[in-house]
Amino acid sequence: MKTEQVDVLVIGAGPAGTVAASIIHQAGYKVKIVEKQKFPRFVIGESLLPRSMEALDEAGFIPAIKQKGFQEKSGAKFVKGNAVCDFTFKEQYTSGWNWTWQVTRADFDKTLADTCESMGIPIAYETTVTAIRFNGQDSVTTVEDAQGNSSEIQARFIVDGSGYGRVIPRLFNLEKHSMMQPRRALFAHTNDVRRSMADEPNRITAVVHQKGVWIWIIPFATGITSLGFVGNPEFFDQYPGTPEQQYRALLEAEPYTRERFRDVELVFEPRVLQSWSATTDKFYGDGFVLTGNVTEFLDPIFSSGVTLACVSSQTAAKLVIRKLKGEAVDWEAGYMAPTLQGVNTFRSYVMAWYEGTLDTIFFKENPDPKVKQQICSVLAGYVWDMSNPFVKEHDTALKRLARTIELRTKIDKLNSELEQQ
Repeated sequence: MKTEQVDVLVIGAGPAGTVAASIIHQAGYKVKIVEKQKFPRFVIGESLLPRSMEALDEAGFIPAIKQKGFQEKSGAKFVKGNAVCDFTFKEQYTSGWNWTWQVTRADFDKTLADTCESMGIPIAYETTVTAIRFNGQDSVTTVEDAQGNSSEIQARFIVDGSGYGRVIPRLFNLEKHSMMQPRRALFAHTNDVRRSMADEPNRITAVVHQKGVWIWIIPFATGITSLGFVGNPEFFDQYPGTPEQQYRALLEAEPYTRERFRDVELVFEPRVLQSWSATTDKFYGDGFVLTGNVTEFLDPIFSSGVTLACVSSQTAAKLVIRKLKGEAVDWEAGYMAPTLQGVNTFRSYVMAWYEGTLDTIFFKENPDPKVKQQICSVLAGYVWDMSNPFVKEHDTALKRLARTIELRTKIDKLNSELEQQ
């Protein structure tokens, strides 16, 4: 059997894998990427966050991405009935990037992968990992190509950025169920001929359809708009028919989308994605580290997926380099803790969104400017800024703020009623 030797084997050619591969390669190590699919390929996660730009920049990807002419993104808008909450990243609390992109992921991911290849990092597409044997930190990975030919890759370390493939967790029975409730998404790309500046192309719009059900609207620079409905699986059961019949009925049922997307041309038949949340107890082991969605994918709201993928890979790559240099690495403090910090912060916001807590905060009239800036930083992906109380106390700060707003609303209503008597 053919055998190849590398310093680091990276599983997956998405943002997680390519960011790690580039940073490790730039440090002078021999890196190889294996990818199960053929690129370009479709995937969701089309709205990036500013914090991901730091990782993309360190990986050397920004110039190539700019050349693609993707839609620049400068904020996020939330809509519920006639109420609108608009966040602009330039007004965020945390210093850092204040813009990013909205991307068709097939083109975006291929751009990152092509850039890696231009750096001299080989990528084996349509190559499946079938087995991994560890001998301490060293490993031997068996892979199979599209023609069914098997070969082995000897590596000093493995970075698993395989996303939904979750290669190492599945091979070694490390998976466990996420605490997130199962949800379903029905989505498509639309030829958005009625787009206007009333629905800014430079931001994602999230529309509250009803409690626990929301819509993403992500305009691309091409005139195509990604639009998807997310909710509990049972919600979709009330709309019978084919996926397209369901999709068009949902567009008609929501006032915000009814006119703009009535009889809209679909680029592809609506697709369903569900049961996406999964996690694992350990994000690292002797000879490997898990990055990106392999650690845990939460939910499409707040567009956290690519940011967690990029930042976790950025962090992991630096630790892998230190490990290869023979330095002692505290994976628990240096990787597990900060990765969980990011995941747990976003999880608090995801849960607050579905519980309705964020409705109370987002759609409050005359919000506190400082509070809005601090929450804006979270929405920009700066979930590691511990000077931000809405990061440091993410599990309690939102609920406390919502209770305060509700109490003040009741008091104001009572005072108004007393004045009228």
